[in-house]
Amino acid sequence: MPQTINKDHVKGALVGVGICAAGYYLYKKNQTQVDNFLREQGISVPTANHKEYKHMSIEELMETKELVEDLIAEKEINLNSDVENNLIVE
Repeated sequence: MPQTINKDHVKGALVGVGICAAGYYLYKKNQTQVDNFLREQGISVPTANHKEYKHMSIEELMETKELVEDLIAEKEINLNSDVENNLIVE
């Protein structure tokens, strides 16, 4: 049985959006500390892309290198499968 949206639904949605916005604001304000804490707990948090390579640690550079190598491999696989699919279709 479908129910109509009432004031309680709207209030709940607005409260949820407000809490999400506040949480995001607090995260961005303390992003470095939160990310470091998560890394200490073993959670892989990607490093910010705006950081200059010459200021990165060896570990950060290796993570970036691995990420780029993975992206290259995925693109090559997609390119090869696209080429094979075009050859089969033609």
